[in-house]
Amino acid sequence: MTMDIRLARVDSRLLHGQVATFWTRAVTPNRIMVVSDSVAKDPLRKTLITQVAPPGVKANVVTVNKMIRAYFDSRFDSFNTLLLTETVADMLKLAEGGIDFSKIGINIGSIAYNDGMTMLTDAISMNGDIAKQIRTLANDFHLDVYAQKIPAEKKENLLTLLDKKGF
Repeated sequence: MTMDIRLARVDSRLLHGQVATFWTRAVTPNRIMVVSDSVAKDPLRKTLITQVAPPGVKANVVTVNKMIRAYFDSRFDSFNTLLLTETVADMLKLAEGGIDFSKIGINIGSIAYNDGMTMLTDAISMNGDIAKQIRTLANDFHLDVYAQKIPAEKKENLLTLLDKKGF
């Protein structure tokens, strides 16, 4: 047995209102795992994230390596997990570490805009490096990588969106 990951989401805002309300209702986790090396080292951000978890759901902030170890540790088999990363790169590291996302795919909720990026959707910005990481998840790991802000919205295939914008 391994941990039950019910949603794997890339969201540059990590745990916020949409995730805490809509997504937790949709996937009914008992644990939110925020996976970020930088947030795990930042006591203020770590505290803020653990405090915004909805009632009845515990939030943890862990490094990428700690998440990989926990996934394979039978002590965490009871976790029904909503997994959040800040970047596609971190999600790719989790897949490379052996975490199986084949049943659920990878949800891309938001990627913050920075200089030199192109808007793919109203919430997802893209550059060549991120596009390559998404294609690796989709092609090398055979994962469904999709855009979906909230559960009520229709999923959009990320590869199709990348192709439309020339990535």
